[in-house]
Amino acid sequence: MLFIEYPKCSTCQKAKKWLDAHGVSYVDRHIVEENPTAMELKQWHEKSGLPLKKFFNTSGMLYKEMQLKDKLPNMTETDQYELLASNGMLVKRPLIVADDYILVGFKEAEWMDKLVK
Repeated sequence: MLFIEYPKCSTCQKAKKWLDAHGVSYVDRHIVEENPTAMELKQWHEKSGLPLKKFFNTSGMLYKEMQLKDKLPNMTETDQYELLASNGMLVKRPLIVADDYILVGFKEAEWMDKLVK
């Protein structure tokens, strides 16, 4: 299982502590140093069943500076994948990438359901 995070993000820190406390093993990946590619994002989006907008860090400064709230509705999915792949700070985090599911953001109940047997 892949745990994609930005180490300075308080939600990511909380999620990592949660994973460790529940004995969940994972491979850690720094989202800025190793940003997801457009192809990875496309695969994760399709596997997740979520709207693509859920992969954007809508509360981030970069999202707001770029006025993406207004621009995204007019962009193709391909353009949105490319945009997400251009900067890890645009991607909602943390992300859990497992073989048969994707978790976007830290929602404890959802994580408990998927990760703790």
